[in-house]
Amino acid sequence: MKTIKNLLLNEGVNKAAASVLAIIIGLFVGFLVLLISNPSEAVPGIRIIMNGGFSTGAKGMGQVLYFATPLILTGLSVGFAFKTGLFNIGAPGQFIMGAFAATYIGVNWTFLPAPWHWLTALLAATLVGGLWALIPGLLKAYLNVHEVISTIMMNYIGMYLSNHLTKTTIYDVRKAQSLNVADTAVLPKGGLDYIFYNPLGGGKDFSTVNSGIWIAIIVAIIIYIIINKTTFGYELKACGFNPNASRYAGINAKRNVVLSMVIAGMLAGLGGGLLYLSGASGRHLKVIDMLAAEGFNGIPVALLGLSNPIGIIFSALFISYITQGGNYLQTLDFAPEVIDIIIACIIYFSAFALYFRKLLPFLSQKFFSSPGRAQEYGQGKGQAQSQGQELGTGRSEQQ
Repeated sequence: MKTIKNLLLNEGVNKAAASVLAIIIGLFVGFLVLLISNPSEAVPGIRIIMNGGFSTGAKGMGQVLYFATPLILTGLSVGFAFKTGLFNIGAPGQFIMGAFAATYIGVNWTFLPAPWHWLTALLAATLVGGLWALIPGLLKAYLNVHEVISTIMMNYIGMYLSNHLTKTTIYDVRKAQSLNVADTAVLPKGGLDYIFYNPLGGGKDFSTVNSGIWIAIIVAIIIYIIINKTTFGYELKACGFNPNASRYAGINAKRNVVLSMVIAGMLAGLGGGLLYLSGASGRHLKVIDMLAAEGFNGIPVALLGLSNPIGIIFSALFISYITQGGNYLQTLDFAPEVIDIIIACIIYFSAFALYFRKLLPFLSQKFFSSPGRAQEYGQGKGQAQSQGQELGTGRSEQQ
């Protein structure tokens, strides 16, 4: 009993358990949705979702990693802003503008050899994403315009601007999508093509996964170090927790607000570049009036990972995993929208991870403490309340 209590009170275990509990509840509610919509195939349906990318073998798991790559970056974007007291809901706009910048350079700058071509495209995606977040950062720092309002506006401006630029510069009319990037701009496989493929006749059916997943993991580790191990990260978090105290301590709060938004935008822009520099078999830009789902999905990824860069890696992998499983749910008699409902349920309950973090220590105190300790805890609480009442009475008499 004591061991269980200590585990629940451990901060790291507490955070992980809270996220796992949110996932379990979300999956249970999703199962209820399947049960209501089609009772006879509810069990096979939830089994397909749980199988995830394994439903199509090694190639399917490669696709899980491929689609987890942008989620890691947009999750880092949202989570980094959370840590510094900002709500970056502008990841979709930053993501799509970074994606356009990378695709444009990948298609047109063919004079660059590999690896400089794809490195330049990724750098451009990162810079454009940061510039797109600079405007909301300046508005927040100097005019106190709430970042939620300004980033939502920038999302739609970015979407329509990307559509216009794509159609006028890099559009393939026959396929109704952007042109393929040059071979020199395609991210290398990084050895993953030897792992994630399915045998096909005498050949191999390769996954789209590439070295972008390694880049995303490295960036997550760097962000973790910046936030938790550097003076710069401490100043950013201090401004988020208490801007007034930070100013009193001599920290330039306005500068840090702008830098926080720019770094968050750079992360989202890099995610767009990593997704679209994947060759003919990868994702292409399309001219549609719809915000990038990868940007908004960064919000639940950050919530599920509790804004911890390492936790965000695993939450992005999980969201990508069940999404890939949901793609095969249509083989049963389910409407395509059912998987969206299930994922939304899991995302909804992931927001309760913070509540579960507070609930678990309370349960450990209640069920895994000895009666004597519980009685002492109750007596101590009563004494504290009586002392508080006496203090309040004393203040009233003074007044």
